[in-house]
Amino acid sequence: MKLIAILLSTATLPLVAQWLNYPDARTPRTKDGKPNLTAPAPRMNGKPDLSGVWQSERTPESEYTRVLGNDFATVQVDLNDITKHVVDVFWGLKPQEEPLQPEAAAILKQHKNQRFPRVQCLPAGIPANIFLYDFKMIQTLREIVILLGDGDPPRQIYTDGRSLPKDPQPSWVGYSVGEWQGDTLAVETMGFNESSWLDLFGHPRSESMRVRELYHRRDFGHMDLEMTFEDPKYYTRPFSIKTELKLIPDSDVLEFVCGENEQDQLHMQKR
Repeated sequence: MKLIAILLSTATLPLVAQWLNYPDARTPRTKDGKPNLTAPAPRMNGKPDLSGVWQSERTPESEYTRVLGNDFATVQVDLNDITKHVVDVFWGLKPQEEPLQPEAAAILKQHKNQRFPRVQCLPAGIPANIFLYDFKMIQTLREIVILLGDGDPPRQIYTDGRSLPKDPQPSWVGYSVGEWQGDTLAVETMGFNESSWLDLFGHPRSESMRVRELYHRRDFGHMDLEMTFEDPKYYTRPFSIKTELKLIPDSDVLEFVCGENEQDQLHMQKR
């Protein structure tokens, strides 16, 4: 089964080490000393401070079983590293319901016989690098930096009022600018290369793709994220993904170099 094979390859993706249990003096705590994730969100210059280590909402095993069938129970997959949106950005839609242009459908068919770029030590790109591993946001007055836990290049989201470049050099994570709409950060990203996929299933992206992200930190430990993708070359309409991000308190992300830590090829050759 195609999705079972995808999950098997995902199970061999590199693990990410973290600093654990290093108490942060800025973290609000309950009387027993545990992080208070429902405390008010911190603020910077009047706006929510999005800084912290975040993890996207994990998909319950029951959802995988519903879509993949009972065979999923026999696959040894660490669900802490998997979300349904990493597997398929159109999770829940029937293949005939996906808004694919003919060219995208042909590329998707080609990708069935290829490996997800991350398995080959190439960047996962957006949105997999947000949904697959923990990531760290560092907010300053003029930009927000996102450090990806999977070793992808860091993202820089400029909030200093600049516009997106008119003729960007295509890149793995694109070029991003953001502006505050009340307490919600709206981010526009463009300038992607076509070397990465949107998901493990193999949905492509073109250089004309634009991604809009809306980040809303509800309280200290929870943030809503909505991502909208628009790519008229490959898709007949825009499509969106909604998820919740949960803060991983008193933690951090560490350096990861795929060429030094990569174990995927060995596992893939044995299958």
